[in-house]
Amino acid sequence: MNRRGPKHFAKLAFVLSEADEPGDTDLSVFRDRVLAADGGDDLVALWRRKLTAWDFEQSPTWSATAPRTPERRTEIYDKLGFGGELRKAFDAAVPVHQESGPVTISREFQPWYTRERAANRSFYWTSYERLLRRKGWGDAAVAGLDEAAHAVVERLADPTRAEPYGARGLVVGYVQSGKTANFTGVIAKAVDAGYRLVIVLGGTLNLLRGQTQRRLDMELIGQENILGAADPDDPDAMVGIDYQDDEDWPAKFVSFGARPSQLGAFDIERLTSRDRDYMSLERGISALEFEKPNRTLPLHDPSNLHAARARVMVVKKNKSVLENLVKDLKKIGPILGEIPALIIDDESDQASVNTTDPKKWEAGKVVRTAINGQISKLLELLPRAQYIGYTATPFANVFIDPGDEADLFPRDFLISLPRPADYMGVQDFHDLDTVEGDEGEAEKKHVRGIYNSTGDRLQEALDAFVLTGALKLYRDQNGVPSGPFRHHTMLVHESVRMAEHAQLAERIERMWNNAAYTGPEGHTRLEALFDKDFRTHAEDSLPIPATYADLKPYISGARRLINQGGSPVMVVNGESERDYAQPDLDFDRTPNVWKILVGGTKLSRGFTVEGLTISYYRRTTRQADTLMQMGRWFGFRPGYRDLVRLYIGREEQLGKGRTAQTVDLYEAFEAICRDEELFRTELARYAPLVDGRPQVTPAQIPPLVAQHLPWVKPSARNKMFNAELVEVRSPGTWVEPTAYPDAPDGLAHNTECWEPVLAALGQDPVRLSVGNGPGYEARVGTVSHEALTGVLCDLRWSAPSQFSPHLEFLLEAGRRPTAIDDWLVITPLQTSGRRVEARILGHGPFTPARRTRRRGSLFGALSEPKHRAAALRIAGALETAGNTPVEQLVRPRRGALLLYPVIESEPRLASDGTVSPGDVVMAFSFVAPQSSVGTGRPLVRFRTIDSGRQDAIVIERDDTDT
Repeated sequence: MNRRGPKHFAKLAFVLSEADEPGDTDLSVFRDRVLAADGGDDLVALWRRKLTAWDFEQSPTWSATAPRTPERRTEIYDKLGFGGELRKAFDAAVPVHQESGPVTISREFQPWYTRERAANRSFYWTSYERLLRRKGWGDAAVAGLDEAAHAVVERLADPTRAEPYGARGLVVGYVQSGKTANFTGVIAKAVDAGYRLVIVLGGTLNLLRGQTQRRLDMELIGQENILGAADPDDPDAMVGIDYQDDEDWPAKFVSFGARPSQLGAFDIERLTSRDRDYMSLERGISALEFEKPNRTLPLHDPSNLHAARARVMVVKKNKSVLENLVKDLKKIGPILGEIPALIIDDESDQASVNTTDPKKWEAGKVVRTAINGQISKLLELLPRAQYIGYTATPFANVFIDPGDEADLFPRDFLISLPRPADYMGVQDFHDLDTVEGDEGEAEKKHVRGIYNSTGDRLQEALDAFVLTGALKLYRDQNGVPSGPFRHHTMLVHESVRMAEHAQLAERIERMWNNAAYTGPEGHTRLEALFDKDFRTHAEDSLPIPATYADLKPYISGARRLINQGGSPVMVVNGESERDYAQPDLDFDRTPNVWKILVGGTKLSRGFTVEGLTISYYRRTTRQADTLMQMGRWFGFRPGYRDLVRLYIGREEQLGKGRTAQTVDLYEAFEAICRDEELFRTELARYAPLVDGRPQVTPAQIPPLVAQHLPWVKPSARNKMFNAELVEVRSPGTWVEPTAYPDAPDGLAHNTECWEPVLAALGQDPVRLSVGNGPGYEARVGTVSHEALTGVLCDLRWSAPSQFSPHLEFLLEAGRRPTAIDDWLVITPLQTSGRRVEARILGHGPFTPARRTRRRGSLFGALSEPKHRAAALRIAGALETAGNTPVEQLVRPRRGALLLYPVIESEPRLASDGTVSPGDVVMAFSFVAPQSSVGTGRPLVRFRTIDSGRQDAIVIERDDTDT
């Protein structure tokens, strides 16, 4: 079955009748077989894959319904002519996967890579898809990768087009979330489509480059292309052939059965190998001489292109390596202009971005950093080259100057990949919806704070490493697949200084030797930790010993594996390749890496620490993207995710002397995670097309980022943005400003602005609840839209650009008579034992909430999750009905606003219980009704600006109708 869309079963069965039993072409016989089938039935498996692929397909020609929805599935059944019984059977066997797919922000492009074209030439993609299924990937995971890779390739230039064009794109994944699988799929589809030179920039160390080379060789390029003409049965012929010392060769390397060129496809020639980076073309210029059956036509003509071999090289981001490549390419001559090329830049925000200071450029001439300059030269030499960056921290890439045509700004597309199933990420370590002072479930399960009062907890972390190793061995003996337990690691990251790494490693080794893991003292400690922590938080679906006595026999086995090689500790740092060429650190070739890894920056970028279970992190930094990349504890942890623990500093010193401050690293990670999640949410909001056209192009992304990331400081580089965010339209969406003044005069001014709203609140509290959710007491009142916007216009902010686009939306809605009638204001009454009652400007009493600022003047979460449902319901953004008071407050054109008087320290109350206006933060969140935006209107509005204006403001508001 191809990807041309579902057809009536009778037509489809006729096409398939030669391959299937004749009885299967009759719909009634087919129905009976499906209804009687067990889970392993081959026919049901085939249809499961097909239904999933149709469910996932983005913007197919055969459907106008959204992917991954019941509406799409219903249309598929209608086209197939399936009746009720078959629909019910397949719905049970193949539930609609409704989780989000990739989010795409793109310029308009010329469609060329149709599903039909992809299906007609799919040799390497089909092979890769089969391999993923053999590795255990489910139908939804394979279909998701297929759609994401297709979305990338269709936005590249058609490799057969007459006029050269080089697309620039960025794919944003999650830290350690499988980005390599995505770009392997992209390469497979791209070479199938006609791209004949693939350059993968694979990290800054040969260790990382070699990992990427091996992965591509194993899963895409395959045995036959690695062997070339060599006979695998002739020992002499195998001399110099890669992977002869690799325990996975040849069993785990994909095989096509014969050379691809003998099977009607084309071969791939490797220009680099596992251990050899690009130095020069080993066979000279002939290595890039493409064979052309018709020499009168260019290589990119279909008659030449599809007969030519593809060339693939994996090179590290090293100045001399890239200089050699550029030098060799220059020798080749005019044919470079004919080669459809693809450049994949892994970790594209590292080394690739030009970080020179424009203020130091002479006469406006761009000065580039070494790697950025070499990549720019590659793109200049290869006019048909497409550049795709891959990263988990995209902000450096989206702040590249869009006006610099020779740079790497993703001008054509940005694709945000969905969080993969079973991935341990932000939500597994941070409870993003908890309020100040509460410890959420994720924190209880996985996070162990290091405070001054707790000591350094390093011994406890070592004990946890031993315990979790023993638990893996226990699970291996009790039916859990052992593959993920092959490696077991602990990461210790305290400093960037190599001398301190060595000292720390010596200290850990001393602690290890004195830990008495084979004696009563050690077992007593381990038993206490097991009972208090690991047994308490164990996953119900995985085996766990009932008592420590049941686990005790496995302790010695774990200790022995950790001690193998003579030391439990390895230091991973340094500036040269030899510092990383440690056999015991080779996760591919070493049978078991059970080690405590002590390191710094080099462990934080691109390097996958396999089997990571215990992380000990106390390193401080002011750079948000650097901090995010340190999060090696994110990733896939099959069979042991409940054992993962993060020991992290909560009271660490940042800086020295008078500027020193105490920082909470867990809160710092959470702040960055919030920004990243918010960025992805923003992209998802603006991705849907309006009237078939994009709401937002990649060049308009920087303003979306800047308004939420106060740590991105204004600089000369930023002056080149050519768009300002004027308005964010947010019907039915929760909006929660956090940039309130921190000086008493600003706070007092804002409090006084809210006086008319405070006066409108009723004295008697009402109880609000929605569905089965928790209820709460609140004082409520209604104000007109005009009255509320009058208040909002007069407020002061520490970062005005954060709220001004939302204010413009509310003002614009007020200019249309049918948009918003009024607002219900809800002021929740706090119930904690620490609550304080206070009057504000003669109104009240209120119970101010306690919150703290997380970064500079910015607060973290202000509203409480339990308070939001009633507001969402009243504004029409929630279908679940509320209790009687809530339903009585619902109106078609009514918005809802949660007003939180917030105190940051113990309040100073007057004798009558009044709090000073300068001591209270009048924080609020709101949700506007759907009526606030007309149908078919974009959700954002930008304005082109003069990039030379340093004083340009975000909006110039005019209250008069125009």
